[in-house]
Amino acid sequence: MTELVMDVEVAGVGRVPVRLERQGSGRAVLVLHGGAGPSSVAGLAAALAAAGGGSVIVPTHPGFDGTTRPDALASIGQLAETYAALLAELGLEDVLVIGNSIGGWIAAELALWAPARLGGVVLVDAVGLDVPDHPVADFFALSLAEVADYSFFAQDAFRIDPTTMAAERLALMAGNRAALATYGGEPSMVDPGLRARLAGVTAPTLVVWGEVDRIVGPEHGRAYAEAIPGARLVLMPRTGHLPQLESLPEFLDVVRGFAA
Repeated sequence: MTELVMDVEVAGVGRVPVRLERQGSGRAVLVLHGGAGPSSVAGLAAALAAAGGGSVIVPTHPGFDGTTRPDALASIGQLAETYAALLAELGLEDVLVIGNSIGGWIAAELALWAPARLGGVVLVDAVGLDVPDHPVADFFALSLAEVADYSFFAQDAFRIDPTTMAAERLALMAGNRAALATYGGEPSMVDPGLRARLAGVTAPTLVVWGEVDRIVGPEHGRAYAEAIPGARLVLMPRTGHLPQLESLPEFLDVVRGFAA
């Protein structure tokens, strides 16, 4: 695995440092994490990279896990522009982009920012859409115990006890939460104009959703699939907001089938 920091130029922001990990070989795969940070996609990245399954790139969104976020970098659209610049800097094409939660929202925007560089998009329990009568859960009003209740089918297996965690880890989590609040905007985790713009997505798109996700329910998956031309929806049973953690083998089967 290679770890590095790359500076990319973003209009209206300037130079943005992006910390990333890269492993494996083959087709480029960009994996975009959600509010839980890059650790929530580490197992997925390793599994995808195994046995030449792809050259997997996992950036840390600026402001997460102690990284620097320029003050002017404050929206999902700007993050998408950042990753479009990163793909250009790396000279990559036919990239498969996989994004979970806000990472899925970023991936949807990236499909509009850099259509010529993308070969496929996988949206995994993505926030971002305004779906009447099915609001995104107010993440910032939830305790850590409630986050597990809302995010997982096997809730007890993923509970976090903050009293057992080191102060450094708690500080990183607080920083992640602050960065998430900045990027999520107001209304939180929703862009009312996104649905209409999705008609412009040209990359083949797979929408994957946990059937028991209470952070952002399957109705949002159906809305994404209906808004993106040619998109296909796969619902995963006994799975919540993070299929790549809770149902990794089954999730890998779905992604590999799509990529093939």
